Amino acid sequence: MILFILLITALTVGLDQISKLLSIALLKGADDVQIIPGFLRFTYVENKGAAFGMLSEHRWVFMSLSCVALAAIAVYAFWKKPPSFTERFSLGLILGGGIGNMIDRVRFGYVVDFIDFQFIDFYVFNIADAAVCIGCAILFIWMLKDEFLQRKKTGSANGGKE
Repeated sequence: MILFILLITALTVGLDQISKLLSIALLKGADDVQIIPGFLRFTYVENKGAAFGMLSEHRWVFMSLSCVALAAIAVYAFWKKPPSFTERFSLGLILGGGIGNMIDRVRFGYVVDFIDFQFIDFYVFNIADAAVCIGCAILFIWMLKDEFLQRKKTGSANGGKE
């Protein structure tokens, strides 16, 4: 069970770091690369803040909070040993994404972002950001489903009425 979380974490970190190294090598100082015109392009950005560039002036505070959050998730995963595939998968994505961005912050002082969805005029992001967001969304949906099933099992979903 724990090995699965470690595998997903390692795969996420590896994919994230390889994509960022390619981004640095191919995009830094170059023009944007249109993948699907008007929809998706690759744009090199150095993000010195947290998500969407927030807290850029408080790098060490953010890094400290990130370390505490990652440690808490890791302790939870190893202590609880979640039996659910979905929970293990989502925790692996969250840990891998968090570690991937932490590597950048320690190594460069910023996070390399490069995925730019033009059609929604959203922030530029990277694979680690996507992994954290997808992992959190999966975990949230799984928790809602689990809570619903638990309430249904005890008959409290409808105020005790069947």
